[in-house]
Amino acid sequence: MIDPRFVFLAIAVSLVGMSGYVRDTLRGVTSPNRVTWGLWAVEGVLAFVVEVQQHVGLAAYMTLAMGVVPFVVLIASFRNSHRVWRIGTFDVVCGAVSVLGLVFWGFINEPTVALIFFVAADSMAALPTLRKSWLAPSTESARAFFLGFVNCAITLMTLQHFTTAGALFPGCILVTDLTIAVLVVTKAGPRLRGDERVLMQRVA
Repeated sequence: MIDPRFVFLAIAVSLVGMSGYVRDTLRGVTSPNRVTWGLWAVEGVLAFVVEVQQHVGLAAYMTLAMGVVPFVVLIASFRNSHRVWRIGTFDVVCGAVSVLGLVFWGFINEPTVALIFFVAADSMAALPTLRKSWLAPSTESARAFFLGFVNCAITLMTLQHFTTAGALFPGCILVTDLTIAVLVVTKAGPRLRGDERVLMQRVA
């Protein structure tokens, strides 16, 4: 394990990655899915509150950044509404299930079970962007998600005690961010479908 203060390096890495994502959103290069980013904003702040209550330590501030930064991305998406990913039925269903998971989380008194519901809700929120990265990788920015993977890895290494409360949420985000980054860089979806064209028809 490394010094817990390295979490501030993780936060800096996250801010660098997401500042680029916000810039790309404002320029119309990236088309964020508002379902994913809106729920990530809410869930990041809620997870921060839980981690503070469970005395996770400095790593909780990385989680707070995971809530604040998506909120900035969401705001940026309204500044360039012509390049926002069009919300479909799949996105709505994922969002509804994610919200339902948050509701269960709020009513469950068992901390570990509640955390599992919370992480499941976060994973459902990520599915619309995962699907978009598969369908239209050119509408995403791989750099932001790769740096998200790096900052989560740093955060996990700062944990002095590997507990479910401290490791599960950043660990889940680590896997999600790496998956999205790989899908965007490799353009695996279009390649496997034999379609090298960028699928932009679902962008509003």
